[in-house]
Amino acid sequence: MDVQVSETLRINFELGPDDIEYFRKRLSNARRNRALRDDDRVILAAEALAVKALESNPPTFVVSRMLTLQNMVDMLKDRDWSLENDDRDRVLEVLAYFADPNDIIPDELPGIGFLDDTIMIDLASIDLAPELEAYAEFCANRDDLAAKMADAQPLKVARDELQSRMRRRRRRRAGGASSGTDIITSLFHAG
Repeated sequence: MDVQVSETLRINFELGPDDIEYFRKRLSNARRNRALRDDDRVILAAEALAVKALESNPPTFVVSRMLTLQNMVDMLKDRDWSLENDDRDRVLEVLAYFADPNDIIPDELPGIGFLDDTIMIDLASIDLAPELEAYAEFCANRDDLAAKMADAQPLKVARDELQSRMRRRRRRRAGGASSGTDIITSLFHAG
């Protein structure tokens, strides 16, 4: 009888304030440079990264982050969700990092090539938490509507209500919540 032994290796690392600041600056630079990029190119680049990463049989931690990146792309492409103006720009500014050909770690390095991208996706997820939460609820409502669930709202009603709540949450977070660095630091310490 053959027995397969499955080995795993768990690597924990901690990013300090200077490390987090480095990644935040990279994200900030990408946001500033987004004005130089075509929105469709930004969307395609982010989507291509997610597809490339998922097709490479990556470690589990990469898979979950790439699915989050794909959700960010889906928010922009989803005609029913229809993000507009400042809301759309916020997501595009975050995705602009993934259109930058100057990656910190080359994606081709097995096992760790997407590490920098996963860190940036985590940062982006924190920045876009209100958007990601609202979009997930919208998609769930749309699924309920398709399944003819009694409590499902019409798409326009759900979209308007969820996008309004998304904006309120974003304003509240910007007005007095913990800084993004504090949140990120606690995330990396917990992991």
